[in-house]
Amino acid sequence: MSLQHKAYAWIGSPVGVSLVDGTGVSGILCNIQGGSIYVIEYLYHTQFAMKHYAFNQIQDILPFPQCPQPQPPVYQTKPLY
Repeated sequence: MSLQHKAYAWIGSPVGVSLVDGTGVSGILCNIQGGSIYVIEYLYHTQFAMKHYAFNQIQDILPFPQCPQPQPPVYQTKPLY
């Protein structure tokens, strides 16, 4: 699947973006326009920023995995003696 098809499939979803320079970013994929993706990223405190990355800067785009389902605690019985 091409990068553009992946991107369109995940609009509105949390994604990780691997860049060709070896760095990566994560956030919500908001839009695709003019050969770029637009991702809203958390900065700090209460600040977010909309950033854009051209497809030629991107190595891969991956959706965030689902959270694992919590497992019930395992109780170990202790002997009464």
